[in-house]
Amino acid sequence: MKLFGLTVLYKDGSSKVKEMAVAHEVSSFGYFQRSSIKEFMDFTSKIITERTATCSRASVKENEYMCHVYVRSDGLSGVLIGDHEYPQRVAHTLLNKVLDEFAAKYPKSNWDVLSSGQINFPQLNEYLQKYQNPKEADAMTKIQNDLDETKIILHNTIDAVLQRGEKLDDLVDKSEGLSTQSKAFYKTAKKTNQCCVIL
Repeated sequence: MKLFGLTVLYKDGSSKVKEMAVAHEVSSFGYFQRSSIKEFMDFTSKIITERTATCSRASVKENEYMCHVYVRSDGLSGVLIGDHEYPQRVAHTLLNKVLDEFAAKYPKSNWDVLSSGQINFPQLNEYLQKYQNPKEADAMTKIQNDLDETKIILHNTIDAVLQRGEKLDDLVDKSEGLSTQSKAFYKTAKKTNQCCVIL
């Protein structure tokens, strides 16, 4: 998973789009390609913002890249460009956060008169670096990843027991910790589930 560009733009009432602030991460590309890639990302960000309706979000696929865009009701917009593996939910969470912080630092009354050269918004570079690993940057993704790992560990533990020649049925029968009712429930559940197995 990789992020390559994060841009804040302003889409005025006439649908003209102006770049306000931009951050790029192009270190994975060849040195002589980097400036062209930056230009292409800036161009793509403007086009996607122009063609996205106000008050809407979209994720647009271009070859192996995904362009996530959010155009707010006030015209402030954000575009995040990453690879197709990057989670959409995390991408749109980042766009929300960036646009809220930008609007807090630069009020709407300034958006028409400001140009990208007048705006100092280093948070874009910080977020672009921080969100490279969505599992670390986003709490929900981290929790889901931890749950997936726990599920794998539990599955591996049961497999390890069964690989030693023991069967779960034998363990249930031998168990003194289970009541007769629990053992009967286990056997009934097992029979019920067997009817659905396709041989």
